[in-house]
Amino acid sequence: MEKKTTILIIDDDLEFIEALEKTLVNEAYAIVTASDREQAEKMVRTHEPDMIVLGTIMPRGDAFLFHKWMKQTLGFSNLPIMVINAPPEKQLLKGWRMDEGMQCDAEDFLAKPVEPVALIPRIQKLLDKATKKIRVLIVDDHAVVRDGIRSVLNLQRDMQVVGEAVNGKEALEKTRELVPDVVVMDIVMPVMNGLDAAKEVCEKYKSTKVLMLTQYDDEENVIASREAGAVGFIPKAAASSRLLTGIRSVARGDQSWIESLQPRE
Repeated sequence: MEKKTTILIIDDDLEFIEALEKTLVNEAYAIVTASDREQAEKMVRTHEPDMIVLGTIMPRGDAFLFHKWMKQTLGFSNLPIMVINAPPEKQLLKGWRMDEGMQCDAEDFLAKPVEPVALIPRIQKLLDKATKKIRVLIVDDHAVVRDGIRSVLNLQRDMQVVGEAVNGKEALEKTRELVPDVVVMDIVMPVMNGLDAAKEVCEKYKSTKVLMLTQYDDEENVIASREAGAVGFIPKAAASSRLLTGIRSVARGDQSWIESLQPRE
């Protein structure tokens, strides 16, 4: 059975919550609610919603603090948030402060009063945008390395591990079969090494980008990776955080962050 899309509504206005919940349930969404910041953080961890409607909660400023926590928490930072501010006549008492609004990184921002039915297309638009995940193929002959990378990627809401391979030959087969957006490729592997596999992937599957992952970031491997067509080179020792940035960057066509594939001085 397909899991329903879950929306967390955060607001201390019971009437607003009930009206919005009823409207969204009629659209086949699963709804969870919270009326303060502590409860909201608990609901995020236990229910893992697909998006959040962040209304007004007290004390003033807690909505902003919750929003800030979301954007800084690994695994939840890409969750879409729709902020619904207090109505104009109440904004001085419980609305977002001007400085908070300037720092807001929510995907949508509006103010009460709002008709719940009018939010449906806006919510659907945010969900449609958020559901596109980066498809990743992990290639490494060591199970512990694959397991580690998969565990990190599975925590990311914008990434999906579509498969794994243990050598370059299998990587080519899986790339043809699964059409990943990004292949994370080890260099030293049996049967077919990562450099040869990367070259074929880059020649045959233009939409797939290759990130080389290796234990040795020496000049020879850097040059060979570049010549094979890889768009990034990440040492395993620094893989955890930079790998996530690399996958996101190359998936959207931005390579400015990546460790240069130019030889070191």
